[in-house]
Amino acid sequence: MIPYPNISPVILSLGPIQVRWYGMMYLLGFVICYLILNYLAARKGSSFRKGVLLDFLVYAALGIVIGGRLGYVIAYNLPYYIEKPLEVFALWHGGLSFHGGFLGVLVAGLLFAKRRGLSFYEIADLVVIPLPIALGLGRIGNFINGELFGRPTHVPWCMVFPRGGPECRHPSQLYEALLEGLLLFLLMWWIGRGPRRAGATFWAFVGLYGLCRFLVEFTREPDPQIGLVLGPLTMGQLLSLPMAVLGGWASFRKRGGALP
Repeated sequence: MIPYPNISPVILSLGPIQVRWYGMMYLLGFVICYLILNYLAARKGSSFRKGVLLDFLVYAALGIVIGGRLGYVIAYNLPYYIEKPLEVFALWHGGLSFHGGFLGVLVAGLLFAKRRGLSFYEIADLVVIPLPIALGLGRIGNFINGELFGRPTHVPWCMVFPRGGPECRHPSQLYEALLEGLLLFLLMWWIGRGPRRAGATFWAFVGLYGLCRFLVEFTREPDPQIGLVLGPLTMGQLLSLPMAVLGGWASFRKRGGALP
């Protein structure tokens, strides 16, 4: 067993204002993504840089928040929010879904591309390269908060989380930070480094994220209000499996030259 570090989720407090590690991780993720995207756009000679990129990040932030919140409300706790509809707007209580946020960013990207007269795939193929960095940092924020922990286990590196009872559990947030963050970023960097058909990098991300998330969910404690929803599968796995299948199929078709 490894002791859980019990890091305070609050970096500093200024009266009623609190700066938290969770929010700081996402802010850091946005900054890093911007810097990498600007570099990649310049290297590839894309018009998707500087002012255009900053405008897109505003669209993306709105897509993440709106889509992530609606995804969580609908997929993870709909009866509660039907009973207390005003809680939908209480973002400070937590509750964002990656899958909903991803769909929100897709919609935002489509609207932005149409407004700017850009190719959607020109944007998407670049954005998915640094995106795993933000995902990995977000999982580290979950770890600091002591939330979204893993299932009980006896592996030597298990931890007892304050919110998880006396059982020693998988630090599944760190697994996700490594798989969906570091490993996926390295893979996307390798995939995106050379010339590829439009959309190939984007669909590779969709498939690889779905696969990584599907696998790591076997170690993650299911959401208590849902539990297991289909045999041994969690809601996260049900939402990730279509990503893995669709992304794998589209990547194969792109590679084979069947898609425009």
